[in-house]
Amino acid sequence: MKKNTSHILGLSWPIFVELLLQMLVGNADQIMVGWRDPAGVGAIGNANQVTNLVLLVFSVVCTASMILISQYIGARDTEKVNQTYAVALTANLVFGLAVSLILFFGCGQIFRWMGVHADIFGRACGYLRIIGVGMVFQAVYLTFTAFFRSSQMMEETMIVSVLMNCMNIVGNVLLINGFGPVPALGVLGAALSSDLSRAAGVLIIAVLFRRRFGPVLRLSSLWPFPAEQFRRLLAIGLPTGGESLSYHFSQICIQTICNRFAQFVVNTRVYANLFANITYLFGSALSQAGQVVVARLMGGGNIQATRSSVKKALLGSVGVSLTVSVVLFIFARPAYSLFTKDPAVLALAQTVMLLEIPLEAGRAVNMVLCRALQACGDIRYPIVLCVILPG
Repeated sequence: MKKNTSHILGLSWPIFVELLLQMLVGNADQIMVGWRDPAGVGAIGNANQVTNLVLLVFSVVCTASMILISQYIGARDTEKVNQTYAVALTANLVFGLAVSLILFFGCGQIFRWMGVHADIFGRACGYLRIIGVGMVFQAVYLTFTAFFRSSQMMEETMIVSVLMNCMNIVGNVLLINGFGPVPALGVLGAALSSDLSRAAGVLIIAVLFRRRFGPVLRLSSLWPFPAEQFRRLLAIGLPTGGESLSYHFSQICIQTICNRFAQFVVNTRVYANLFANITYLFGSALSQAGQVVVARLMGGGNIQATRSSVKKALLGSVGVSLTVSVVLFIFARPAYSLFTKDPAVLALAQTVMLLEIPLEAGRAVNMVLCRALQACGDIRYPIVLCVILPG
């Protein structure tokens, strides 16, 4: 255990790669559609704002299960670990089905509330319907990811993410532009490719879980239903999800405001989010690795090592976030030029990336300390702070 706590950076790099590739499943759609249909970028960007928000439903269970399982592993309570596996997977499967239905039937009303431009409304709605059908796969996949991270097995999920991303890119090449007998589906092809890659990812990670952990997922763990474990998941997950909800709701409000401006403003924000997310992912990976380590240390009652781990995660997160955001500011114009030649977008890009520098440093501090508090059992303070200051 001492070795693991001294290697938060070692635990975080597979998480970073995994998060980056998960992000690229959606952003690859934007980039590859943008080469064929620039207006499609705004359609997918609006849809991604919605999917980012509904993914928080799954994070409620995923984050809570990761914390609880890590604590139970630290306390050597195998029975509670196995119970949490079964309850968490069942809960997110149900939530995933519910979210899929809401997105499929409610996308039109959602985009009317957001004020999506009429010229991209149909494409945005079609994309969200198809992506919505695949949300159940995403729910199950993220739950298995939380199980692996709880056992500090980050490289396994990273490999699955690499495979998923490769499948998504190949699918985009075939379905967006068409190939042979396959018709060009544009935005809808990008959505279908994402769904297929996520479904394949679920199958791969489920098989890998069985091989690494054995037959620990049993229906008998759900009978009689472990209501106390479910209550603990919600007691940790709901407040934790509330923090992210406040942030993503603020982003939807910003997107709604941007939709009232010219189309180049919407596209600039889409690309800005792509680059900002790269910086964000460094801090997020370090904070998640620190959270797993802190939860296990707290489960074992090692307070001194907990403090040391939090300090390492905080210094690393701020340092990396500042460095990456400054580099992105310096190279903003050539970086944006990889995806668009619109002079209005390129002119606005430099200003946006300058503002990102202090934002990402502050966000790194926020993520590390809030997740450390959650791992220690302090749920209320982080949510109060993050709801007031959602950035």
